[in-house]
Amino acid sequence: MTTGTISIEEAQKLVGQEVGLSDWRVVTQEMIDQFAAATDDHQFIHTDPERAARETPYGGTIAHGFLSLSLLSTMVFEAVPRLDGSAMGVNFGFERIRFLAPIRSGARIRARFVLANIKLRPSGIAEVNYDVTVEIENSIKPALTAHWLTLAMPDRSRED
Repeated sequence: MTTGTISIEEAQKLVGQEVGLSDWRVVTQEMIDQFAAATDDHQFIHTDPERAARETPYGGTIAHGFLSLSLLSTMVFEAVPRLDGSAMGVNFGFERIRFLAPIRSGARIRARFVLANIKLRPSGIAEVNYDVTVEIENSIKPALTAHWLTLAMPDRSRED
């Protein structure tokens, strides 16, 4: 599926199907270090490549699980069509998150989005839920799986 826009009726017909696949992106040490600075999580397995290579089974540093989760926002934007008439998407939370495999510094990841459910509220807000898998290039095991709840907020500026 290509990005762009889709009607709520078209989207409802896609429940249970893959609706987006993001591009591959590299998780760099610089990204990991910036995330550590933003969250004050400087555990050596993320920020000290030499020590992580010596003392962990990973051969070097790995990304924070929450960094990989936070990248969903940009990956959904590039991979999944926006609902017609929506002004923005809002994160509503997660029903389930599982961190299954570490993302090593320098690894490439991408996300698959399956439309799990879509429901239009009387307010015009659409609840859009995805089953998401973040894949690591050349790895059988995914980095994470999640059931993600989002809201598509209607564009009120277009109303009379």
